[in-house]
Amino acid sequence: MNIQPIEHLSATSPDLTGRVAIVTGSTSGIGLGIAKALAAAGADVIINGLGDSTEIDFTCAALEKESGSRIVYNGANLLDPAGARGLVEETIAGVGRVDILVNNAGIQHVSPIEDFPVDKWDAIIALNMSAAFHTTRAAFGMMKEAGWGRIVNIASAHGLIASPYKGAYVAAKHGVVGLTKVVALEGARHGVTCNAICPGYVWTPLVENQIGDTAKARGISREEVIENVLLAAQPSKRFAEVEELGALTVFLCSEGGKSITGTALPMDGGWTAQ
Repeated sequence: MNIQPIEHLSATSPDLTGRVAIVTGSTSGIGLGIAKALAAAGADVIINGLGDSTEIDFTCAALEKESGSRIVYNGANLLDPAGARGLVEETIAGVGRVDILVNNAGIQHVSPIEDFPVDKWDAIIALNMSAAFHTTRAAFGMMKEAGWGRIVNIASAHGLIASPYKGAYVAAKHGVVGLTKVVALEGARHGVTCNAICPGYVWTPLVENQIGDTAKARGISREEVIENVLLAAQPSKRFAEVEELGALTVFLCSEGGKSITGTALPMDGGWTAQ
């Protein structure tokens, strides 16, 4: 039996030095956590998303100082197909390449299907699913030519199962999982992998605000909101953390993850195991 030496195994530790990554929806929350993890692993990162320009500049400068990686902001509007394509094209024109693409940007709206606003449906499909197609389409040819690429789509547990009143979101996330499989098959012989991460509830400032609002609206405690409302379906009864998503993304982009492709990886505390 040929046993690999420890030195060989340690060489698979995540090191993305010299790689260029785009992370959509990365000015806050999950996307920012992933951007920080990629930068800490050595990648230069293009940040994209909405927010106050002063705060975004501060975030990018702080991340650049902390990681030593180059951090660039691109405010492309991903609701517009031209904007999604432009994000990739401008990155290639500016820094010469895109090695890693993380499609994270998304929005949500909850409503019964018979009352679901058409404009909300169109926006959710455009940002959560179609934008991932447009950015992938723009980056895929260059990745194939280079013989190396990593595409990570942040889907959701709702890309694997459904919940009431989330028609557009569930449809979009299922679509993202399907797109992930197709891109993985097309990239398999070219060194390009494509995977989806499917988180349940993740601890972000947005969720923290939701806890307070829900507790007030229902007249129950903060602990009851967490246990019986938000995490009712998660057997672990804990939120995933953005650092966990960042760590998994980095691994998928590393040499250790090069044989993982076409997968939808739950990070949901056992939600979809039921």
